Amino acid sequence: MLAASFSTVAQTTARAPASSDQVMPAVEVKGQRETLSKESFRTTTTGIGKGNQELRDIPQSVTVMTERLMDDRNLDDFREVLRTTAGVTFQAGETGEEDVRLRGFSLGQAGDIYSDGMRDGALYERDTFNNDRVEVLKGSASMLFGKGSTGGVVNQVSKTPFLFNQNEVTYTLGSGDLHRLTGDFNIKTGEDAALRLNAMVHDANNWGAKQKKYGIAPTYSWGIGTRDEFTVGLFHLEIDGRPLYNHPWILANNRIVETAPAKNYYGLASDYLDTKATYGTFAHVHRFDDGSQLNTRVRHGRYERDLWASAVGFNTPTTLATLSDSTVLRRTPKGRIGISDTTQVSSDYTGAFNWGGRQHQIVAGVDLYDEDAKRANSFAGPNSGLLTTIGTPNDGDSRPDTRGAAPFNTFDARNIGLYLQDMVSLTSTFKLLGGLRFDHFKASYTDVAGVNFERTDNLWSPRVGALYQPNDTASYYASFGTSFNTSGDTYQFAVGAPNVRDARTPAEKSRNLEIGGKWELFEKRTSLGVAAFYSEKYNERNTDPDTASLQQLLSGKRHAAGMEFNVAGRITPKWEVFFNHTWIPSAKIDESNVVRNAAGTGAQVEGDRPGLTPKHSSSLWTTYRMLPELRLGAGLTYRGKQNPEGNRIVVADSFAVLDAMAEYTINNTWSAKLNITNLTDRLYADSLYRGFYAPGAPRRVELTLKAMF
Repeated sequence: MLAASFSTVAQTTARAPASSDQVMPAVEVKGQRETLSKESFRTTTTGIGKGNQELRDIPQSVTVMTERLMDDRNLDDFREVLRTTAGVTFQAGETGEEDVRLRGFSLGQAGDIYSDGMRDGALYERDTFNNDRVEVLKGSASMLFGKGSTGGVVNQVSKTPFLFNQNEVTYTLGSGDLHRLTGDFNIKTGEDAALRLNAMVHDANNWGAKQKKYGIAPTYSWGIGTRDEFTVGLFHLEIDGRPLYNHPWILANNRIVETAPAKNYYGLASDYLDTKATYGTFAHVHRFDDGSQLNTRVRHGRYERDLWASAVGFNTPTTLATLSDSTVLRRTPKGRIGISDTTQVSSDYTGAFNWGGRQHQIVAGVDLYDEDAKRANSFAGPNSGLLTTIGTPNDGDSRPDTRGAAPFNTFDARNIGLYLQDMVSLTSTFKLLGGLRFDHFKASYTDVAGVNFERTDNLWSPRVGALYQPNDTASYYASFGTSFNTSGDTYQFAVGAPNVRDARTPAEKSRNLEIGGKWELFEKRTSLGVAAFYSEKYNERNTDPDTASLQQLLSGKRHAAGMEFNVAGRITPKWEVFFNHTWIPSAKIDESNVVRNAAGTGAQVEGDRPGLTPKHSSSLWTTYRMLPELRLGAGLTYRGKQNPEGNRIVVADSFAVLDAMAEYTINNTWSAKLNITNLTDRLYADSLYRGFYAPGAPRRVELTLKAMF
């Protein structure tokens, strides 16, 4: 078990007396850096701040979902990981590219989701079969990551080879005819080389919203722990599904009333959502004699999505009084196709040195991003005319696909970023941090008629912070950082978008101020983090009231202010806890030229609370080892009331979802685990759009058998 808890390499030599008259021989241990991701809810290091850093040295809130936590809760879908992270909300939409919000700010329709520190493709459905952990850095972070990152970034950390033989196979049987088989095989192939293979097959009917997933991720590393370490890896994930696009709502005093059980599927049997991601990565780490290192990664990949779905709505106006099993539903077609080819190169230097009588910890680097994409965002075809009723879900109706060739728009983007950050130790307890990044962004867009638009941005992103660390169990900090969102990206750089006709609209800009502390408690078994933050987007795009069809203005402003709480670790050797809470008492659209209509409905305007920004959101998971063989767990996911973006008077109620788990260790090889999610079968609106909602998952019962050998 101890051997399995190592993951980059460190070498030590130890001598320990076995008794007063016997001394053991010198033992050289060659392993990997300790992460404990598979054995604990807690981790003390991260790579999200560039380079391998202690969490206590990052002056921002970071929430880490370890492999142990994801396995405990059966979080095999990446969106489920985000749903159980406080501060995260979802805008319902085109499925597979949904708009994720963090602290009320958009993550740019998956643009701020990363994989091993490199920007991940936005088009595909994600699975966690190859994730060692998921890290969420909250607050502005353009100095580290470039464009986007207003509310924060999410980084998926892949499983990597280590120098021990270890294999794990799991099989899950569950509600909705779920069958899932995963394998994680690590094979030591030489003194400093190893191969790790992760694979997954997943098949579920989901009461009509079926899904089949296939994934494989081989990774080979050699030179592990030596001066030069190399890694090559391939990742392929293919998901063929049938999306439950949405459910219609009924309003009672402007509050959303959910209309049908969450598992009811009202789309067509011919609907589908097929996504695919394939990329290869080459990485090299060079370790210098002074302890510094240069980490270089090259990645090329293709991401694809083909959506043909049904947006479900009432065929005639419906109220609670007229709602029944015979209520007729229409199915409006939605279609999108997207293909994106990306090439990325990043090279990061981390090192420490003494200069001017002070110790400096330097992080510097360059990253290049190249994307060639094509989109057909309105590719639905004519209405089928096939109706259904509330009482007949999954009725089997289908329609032939006669749409023909997709009318693609094309988008090409190039970005180069350069950054430098220094953390200087003024005393043994006080550190100052300063960083600056420059980005050169260039993009071109060509629509189906051959009309071309281009724009170029040169942007600077600063970051400053101060840390006071009186001992090795406490760290207090204050930080300030900025972020920017360019007008030219895949979703905004189109006909009618901000000033594309003359390409003069600057980027939106945001800033984040955070003050907090991080502590190690209970003999360093538990980590606690508390922070207060103020995030502001201070030149948000607003429609120009005089030329609404041609351009927008950077005249808007909004903010969110609140507190963040994180707890992870063992209270006692038997009792383990993960808790994350986000409290946003103050959130407001401070400036806007959007005019309130006469009825007081419609889009949000100046003075309103931004959509998808609940005051409270929480995630709790705790386990207790009742017997050496038996471990019990329970959890809660809570989200306060909120309204959808663009519909100011509609409110979705708060909800709390309860989960439970029991795990039994049969012997050294076998274990069994029973999970019940949404224990009370709570019906709730999980993601929102201005005219409909998507329900949260219904109650599910899942039994997992695991073999480790």
